[in-house]
Amino acid sequence: MCPGQETNVQCQCQRAMKDGSGHNNEDYSLTKFNNYACACVVAASIISAIFGYSTGVMAGALLYIKEELRISDLQVQLLAGILNACALPGSLLAGRISDIIGRRNTIILSSIIFLLGSILMGYGPNYSALMAGRCTAGIGAGFALMIAPVYSAEISSPSYRGFLTALPDVSINLGLLLGYVSNYFFGRLPLQIGWRTMLFVPAFPSLALAILMLKLVESPRWLVMQGRIGDAREVLMRVSNTKQEAEQRLQEIKTAAGIDPRSTQDIVQVPKRSRSGGGALRELLCNPSPPVRRILIAATGVHLFQQIIGIEAIFMYTPRIFERTGITDKSVLLLATVGMGISDAVFVLISTFLLDRVGRRILLLVSSGGVAVSLLGLGACMRIVEHSDDKVSWAISFTIVFTYIYVAFTAIGLGPVTWVYSSEIFPLRLRAQGLGVGVTVNRFTNVVVVTSFISIYQKITMAGIFFMYTAITALAWCFYYSFLPETKGRSLEDMESIFGKTNDINNNKQVKHVINGYNNA
Repeated sequence: MCPGQETNVQCQCQRAMKDGSGHNNEDYSLTKFNNYACACVVAASIISAIFGYSTGVMAGALLYIKEELRISDLQVQLLAGILNACALPGSLLAGRISDIIGRRNTIILSSIIFLLGSILMGYGPNYSALMAGRCTAGIGAGFALMIAPVYSAEISSPSYRGFLTALPDVSINLGLLLGYVSNYFFGRLPLQIGWRTMLFVPAFPSLALAILMLKLVESPRWLVMQGRIGDAREVLMRVSNTKQEAEQRLQEIKTAAGIDPRSTQDIVQVPKRSRSGGGALRELLCNPSPPVRRILIAATGVHLFQQIIGIEAIFMYTPRIFERTGITDKSVLLLATVGMGISDAVFVLISTFLLDRVGRRILLLVSSGGVAVSLLGLGACMRIVEHSDDKVSWAISFTIVFTYIYVAFTAIGLGPVTWVYSSEIFPLRLRAQGLGVGVTVNRFTNVVVVTSFISIYQKITMAGIFFMYTAITALAWCFYYSFLPETKGRSLEDMESIFGKTNDINNNKQVKHVINGYNNA
């Protein structure tokens, strides 16, 4: 009984203040940051940086590719969108493959695929070779987008999982920035050399990552799924701060995997179907329980709305958007794009420190609200520019400013939280393939947005497409507010029960209210 006859909610708050999760796990020492776990996640996040670079560098490279190869706007859209089109089968395959060969080996495989794609694009004698290289890199992108968040979530403890699981998205945005910087500097080289150098650069980190990952640990949760309890215990000892914490995490993982937590064997027999993830997609799509159905809707919803608000199209076509305002000098266009990359990188880094303090749900609400306002301002400025016969300097300046604000609000919530949230909510048996489904929705939506952006704005004007994105973002805000429970500080093994409670959001609000009361006291 809690002192002073507090209510059940107050008791829950006191327990939450002890272990950060709302559970009575007083021995669960998760407050100290583990440097080795962070090192593993940082290394794995290199694959995300390679994907980010491949996306960002194409924004500027397209200007030079179009000039040398003399391709049409339709071919430009196809070249921009083929990476994400090929990421669709890549993300679905990655889920099942990672259940079979492991998370670490899947990252290595993704690195090798990126290496091959970069070599093909760097060679790039013609449009067909470019498409082949971009398609190969796209398959690697599908693997990268699925596996980096899963590996990060499964390595991390609950108290700093938000920070570590956000690192792959931080890396994507740093990669985007490096891609824009690469555009600016390599664009000064002779035409035939400059854009090919831009596209070849990812070959070097891809090769380095494939070698580095051989030295790092496998996911302890995947090891438990294979029945390798002894190996999982060794990994948990390295990524936990105490032996007691490692044992506590191991017991929870064993329970989630359907293994007797009292078993002391280092190797246990696990059905082959469970080891390889067999039946996971069937359970997800054909016969889900109510909590799993809600998890699936939440995961696919956050991925759908992350892309359908147009973020990738704006990243990809920023030079063209600024060109529509009257800026024609290529160096100025690319420099303005670098500024957007800096805004993105700074705010996504800020987001990583807020995820475990503020929570996932609040960041999504703040982010989508800010995105809607900035898109409205962007649309208004573009409308003035497009309907004016003279050059309106202030409208041009505000178009750039609103673009930076839009990117900043996306980076502080919609960007990183989508990956953190979707990688942590699926049960262990469904996690890899469940996230694969989410990534497939993400990439499919991305392909539709990127390959249709030019065609749509030519029909309804640039201002019209931004007003359209504003309405979609308002719908996204309603979805986040009404459907997503908070997951901050909860263990991965708790997620199915969280989504099984229809009043979880209200309970969280009540808990937060009482915690604030204790803090104020």
